Amino acid sequence: MSTTTLLLIALASVVLLLFLVIKAKAHPFVALLIVSLLVAFTTGIPASDIMKIIEKGMGGILGHIASIIILGSMLGVLIEMSGGAESLANTLTKALGPKRTIAALTIVAFILGTPVFFEVGFIIIIPMIYGFSKVSHVSPLKFGLPMAGVMLAVHVALPTHPGAAAAASILHADVGWLMLAGLLISMMAGIVGYFYSRLLNRRNYQLSINVFAQQQTAELPGNAEKKSQQPPPGALVIAGLIVIPIALIVSGTLCQALLTDSNPVRQIMTVGGTPPVALLISLGIASWLLGVRRGISVKKLGEVTGRAIPSSADVILVAGAGGAFGGVLVASGIGNALAGALEAIHLPLLPAAFLLSLVLRASQGSATVAILTTSGLLSQAVVGLEPAQMVLVALATCFGALGLSHVNDAGFWVVTRYLGLSVPDGLKTWTVLTTVMGVAGFLLTWAAWLVI
Repeated sequence: MSTTTLLLIALASVVLLLFLVIKAKAHPFVALLIVSLLVAFTTGIPASDIMKIIEKGMGGILGHIASIIILGSMLGVLIEMSGGAESLANTLTKALGPKRTIAALTIVAFILGTPVFFEVGFIIIIPMIYGFSKVSHVSPLKFGLPMAGVMLAVHVALPTHPGAAAAASILHADVGWLMLAGLLISMMAGIVGYFYSRLLNRRNYQLSINVFAQQQTAELPGNAEKKSQQPPPGALVIAGLIVIPIALIVSGTLCQALLTDSNPVRQIMTVGGTPPVALLISLGIASWLLGVRRGISVKKLGEVTGRAIPSSADVILVAGAGGAFGGVLVASGIGNALAGALEAIHLPLLPAAFLLSLVLRASQGSATVAILTTSGLLSQAVVGLEPAQMVLVALATCFGALGLSHVNDAGFWVVTRYLGLSVPDGLKTWTVLTTVMGVAGFLLTWAAWLVI
């Protein structure tokens, strides 16, 4: 199939998906599956492989995030039920002042995102976003957009995450210098994202969630009475519950890097440092501190945490269908066709690295796949460059994968669903924000290239 035909199919698939979700009001899960099947048939994927590809794409995403979303939602429900999110928000707001709170939380998100995968970190900080929104009586987007944006920036730019680490390996860029340059430039891109988020938040968006309403989980029989009799848990307790899974994940990473395979501490932390187990441990501690110790029976505690599952199902299913759509786009060859067409233009090396990665990101959804593919395409072009130049080529590739997060990206659905955005508003906010930050990161990288 010709490159032109594949490009037209890619464009038509996105237009059809947006039509089904926005105009026809189809559920995104159903719309994504329909479009995935149509793309698979029209691009000539063998009929016997179509469902295998869809199942693999969906399974790869669900295997990674399903348990994380459910356990993170359960932890969030317990924190919300106890009044802990508001307690933490009140304490920090008083200490920092309302005007500095969003900036401070964006810095916190930058730090948390350095060792923790984007989806994991975002789900962990959701209770903080809701709590601060309640206390400040503002939309969760004012906190959520800059926090999510900076977490995604460090996810693509730092070699503590798979995309940047793979780029360093394929392009033979020094990991240490990539880490330092990535930290500096992603920090500046995060500042751009912070101010652009403020610009986006000048408009009021209709959200599908109401963080100011009393949670149903707090209205269990006898629960309101217990809540009124006891003060909410302290801010340090809630902060500790949020930090515990992050600390375990970081410890697991460090143990694998520093300890031998036979070391028992490494073996324990290899399991304990995985996101699902880390969240499970934090959930167990929260169940005791926020539930049993405060007089809530185990039965009621089970009912409270169980109510988090239905609300999580929508996010899980839509993200999984997004993974299926991305898998079909990869298998169809659309991404390679786009990359080949762009490579034929013979752009200068650094803009080519950025645009190739951006196009691949837009075409199939995965930032990691975009970085890997672009790095492979450029692996011969970087031969003979100075070490510092190789680092900058790797960074340009990484920032290309930051932009254009849209309907074929599972992360798009996680962010928009948790923040209550419709698909059109998600495209106007999250997609635009990630693209602005990606372009900012690339321009800063290009400026460094010109100086060197």
